[in-house]
Amino acid sequence: MRLATLKDGSPDGRLVCVSPDGARCAPAPVKTLQAALEDWSSLVPALAAVNAFPDLLPTDRLAAPLPRAWQWLDGSAFPSHGALMSKVFKKEEDSRDRPLMYQGLSDRFLGPRDDVPVPDESLGIDFEGEFGVISDAVPMGTSATDALKHIRLLVQINDWSLRTLAPVEMKTGFGWIQAKPACSMAPFAVTPDEIGGAWGEGRVGLDLLVDWNGSRFGAANGGPMAFGFHELVAHAARTRHLVAGTIIGSGTVSNENFRQVGSSCIAERRGIELVDDGEARTAYMRFGDTVRMRAVTSDGREPFGAIDQKVVRYA
Repeated sequence: MRLATLKDGSPDGRLVCVSPDGARCAPAPVKTLQAALEDWSSLVPALAAVNAFPDLLPTDRLAAPLPRAWQWLDGSAFPSHGALMSKVFKKEEDSRDRPLMYQGLSDRFLGPRDDVPVPDESLGIDFEGEFGVISDAVPMGTSATDALKHIRLLVQINDWSLRTLAPVEMKTGFGWIQAKPACSMAPFAVTPDEIGGAWGEGRVGLDLLVDWNGSRFGAANGGPMAFGFHELVAHAARTRHLVAGTIIGSGTVSNENFRQVGSSCIAERRGIELVDDGEARTAYMRFGDTVRMRAVTSDGREPFGAIDQKVVRYA
């Protein structure tokens, strides 16, 4: 099952069910994705029963599948990315016995074709390709094994970052505010069965193709997470209940052979250059730059659709 949200002038949009080819849609039997998640067990049979798609999908009206959420928690679950960044910043590598996670901005997610407004090019504008999950309500203390059944939908995310501001905020020890503007989501939230065998051990084993200004920048696979999404959900729920509609991200998709497959963010490419050559040569994004992200299956399908955005000056 694939779900999308259309802009209708309201904060949460209008939920639609999407055809297998991603070209057509039908109104969902509930207005918003948040409402569906809050009563998922009761509503999923009606959602799954939609098999006629009378309307062309209006791609110019696509919002993020969940345009705003009660909670957005982002992990950093790819060890190759963490190890490289630790080397670049000359700091001790983080312990692998627990996930890294921070709480980010959740009151707005940009749609897959929305322009990305930034006030200043000098802030180090960077994209970050990730996968994510959306949960139903998760009780405090839920185990990783039990957390799997609370993962209802999978999503693809661009976690925008302002790299010039990040080190300043990291030194405070209080987390990110200015360095992490609104994220973007690909148009379709999908149930795990939509990606077949690529969903296993709480991981999305798909290649994430990233194109910057029309040129391939990365094609890392989402499989090699140190912690699966079920473990990230359990980590987040250790001392709190997670409300239905909680979104949890994987962190930047990264593989050990990043020199061959490329990267999902500019910071990683710059880190490779610093380690290999002693200096970073790749500049961050400029106004007018574009980024396109899409996950692909072995048979060439794009289950989440594509993020296709342009960075613009905020006026």
